[in-house]
Amino acid sequence: MTEEEATGATASETPASEVPASEAPDSDADASGAGSIPTSESGGQPCLHPDRSQYRELVETLRSEGYWMCTDLCAVDYLDHAAQRSLPAGVAPQRFEVVANLLDPTQRRRVRIRVQVPEDDPVIDSISAVHPGADFHERETWDLFGISFEGHPHLSRILLPDEWAGHPLRKDYSTGSIPVQFKAAGSAR
Repeated sequence: MTEEEATGATASETPASEVPASEAPDSDADASGAGSIPTSESGGQPCLHPDRSQYRELVETLRSEGYWMCTDLCAVDYLDHAAQRSLPAGVAPQRFEVVANLLDPTQRRRVRIRVQVPEDDPVIDSISAVHPGADFHERETWDLFGISFEGHPHLSRILLPDEWAGHPLRKDYSTGSIPVQFKAAGSAR
């Protein structure tokens, strides 16, 4: 999956100020009073950009509004590509981004949540208690990117062996090499 596919970022991404209010979920304020959540639109789908402290509460609020299905949760590593994404004003780009896609099947609506996660503290709240299906997505994200999900019931490797060192989808992860040995070339004649 490319970074563009994961985030849905395209060259035609609409700035936050132009997202029709009828398309975006109610994100004016969260219960903690932290204020509004920046929004944008990508490919006809509303995107919410909460900070890490607003993430779980936003997911709980959206679940109560009918978004009771988490269809996907993944991460993106922007190590060398920080300038190649569109974020609303007030959202500081970080190396990692956790992307969750929620679905409201009764109203036939989708919403994408994009949370910036810093390299020096790659931790975000788990939503597996709200959306149990996110359990394995969070484990995979931890396994491959090293982003830890606080409050996850069993954050352990899911694809790689337990003794594996590192997180292979990080862009600074060494791919290593296997030396190839060739036999001495004989004469062509």
